[in-house]
Amino acid sequence: MLTAALPAGSWALQHIDLYKAQEYLDLINLMAYDFAGPWRPTAGHHAQLYPAQDGENSGSAAVDYILATGFPSKKIILGIPVYGRSFIGASRAGDQYHGNGGDEGTFEYKALPRPGTQEWVDVDRCGAVCTGGDGGFVTYDNPETVRMKGRYCKEKDLGVSGLLASDGTSLITLQGLFYWTGTADITHGPRSLVESGFRALHGS
Repeated sequence: MLTAALPAGSWALQHIDLYKAQEYLDLINLMAYDFAGPWRPTAGHHAQLYPAQDGENSGSAAVDYILATGFPSKKIILGIPVYGRSFIGASRAGDQYHGNGGDEGTFEYKALPRPGTQEWVDVDRCGAVCTGGDGGFVTYDNPETVRMKGRYCKEKDLGVSGLLASDGTSLITLQGLFYWTGTADITHGPRSLVESGFRALHGS
């Protein structure tokens, strides 16, 4: 099996002949995160599924771009970050900030929401947030947003239902979502991102 992990931005994707690439690639792992971070002057959702305005990076914009090239939907897997990005001094997307909390600006998902904060979801963009505490504005995915992304994958027919392994005997079943990185998830229960995604994809 040959796969490629690609950034979810036209700034990178435009330099790849995706139509031709489908001949060689079994899957694209679309890294639909890191849309915002310390390289930007303002806070923003780092893994939003939907843009707030035309031209803004988002998971859906990247999927639409790839599909428009003729690349098949069943070869696209949408990435979920298992970490959040911090913007100290900000309380919403678009705010100025003066630093980044956590480890080089990130918190593992299992350490979110931060103590003393309240978690909420921007349903228009499909992004979870907690504000205050030691992280300021922290943007990430939570079970609700992962379920939304799982439903989106089903609507767009992302991922393969079955693929023969190179030995011709094993059937590999994949659908829709991948996670970076699994060790940062809560291992089981209602807060687990992997479990939430599985249930969304398989209707349980």
